Amino acid sequence: MNHRTSLALVLVVGLLVQACGSQASPSSSSSAGPIASPVAPASGGGPAASGEAAASPALSPAGTHAPSTSSPGSAVAASPSGVPDFAHVYVIVMENRDYSDIVDNAAAPYFNGLLHRYASLSDMYGETHPSEPNYLALFSGSTQGATTDGVYNLSARNLVDQLEPKGRTWAVFAQNVPPGCFTGETASGGADGPGTYARKHDPAISFTDISGNPARCAHITDFAHFSPAAADFELIIPNLCNDMHDCSTSRGDAFLASFVPRIVDSPAFANSVLFITFDEGTTNAYGGGRIPTAVVSPLVRPGSVDPQLLHHYAILRTIEDAWGLGCLGQACAAPNLARLFRG
Repeated sequence: MNHRTSLALVLVVGLLVQACGSQASPSSSSSAGPIASPVAPASGGGPAASGEAAASPALSPAGTHAPSTSSPGSAVAASPSGVPDFAHVYVIVMENRDYSDIVDNAAAPYFNGLLHRYASLSDMYGETHPSEPNYLALFSGSTQGATTDGVYNLSARNLVDQLEPKGRTWAVFAQNVPPGCFTGETASGGADGPGTYARKHDPAISFTDISGNPARCAHITDFAHFSPAAADFELIIPNLCNDMHDCSTSRGDAFLASFVPRIVDSPAFANSVLFITFDEGTTNAYGGGRIPTAVVSPLVRPGSVDPQLLHHYAILRTIEDAWGLGCLGQACAAPNLARLFRG
């Protein structure tokens, strides 16, 4: 081997050593771990679509309450269905307003603030007309053949029959209802002050295993006894003015603005959910007309929207799935609202 060939071999070996050394050093991106997903920009004035979280506004809308700044979703177990195991479930039912009557209506600033700050259902419908069958559907998974706002005494199973065997407590707070298992059609005044209670808006009293059982129907009481920590499940029925049945949208919104903070500002609200819905809309669309519904919880993805076609059965199914209650009637075929909650 001559001198020129030896020099060439030395140069080749050096270049190979240099190249191998540079490939052995890992890049900074491969050692940095997972890359954080980019934050989606805030959408326009409406809630986000398809259950995706929208960026929270810098300021809460007037009169609303911001969700907890902690991360409760990571500490709350989810049921096999994906619905959180709620500490408490609250349901408030309002009256006789179509979706278009409430959403983005300046007469309902508090309710609209809840829709945007928490979560909402954008394609929700009542089952039928008039009012009472919708309440029965929400409470038992069926309208039970009711077609009027009459007095019904039903032997069917209902939500209470699911809750009690699972050790879950319940209460119905109906504004202006008299004490002592009242079964009359209406009543006014009492400890709650001016206002009128209507039996047609109180589904629990229509089931004979509640109305005929003094221990059970004692769980139906007025607003003077309200406590957000009273029971695991609480159904809240405002009187005929505060629910917008006999009074204006602004009056009903003012009621919500005064009452809802009693729930959401309570320690009991941690890891809980409040559904505020309406019994029926003003059209016959999908049975009972399109209705607005707010899903208020520190566990929801703020600004999220469930766009599925839904009825009251979806709320019942969500409660049932959260607590492993099984399902009643039409709720068995209804979807739950798991997509709104932080996974």
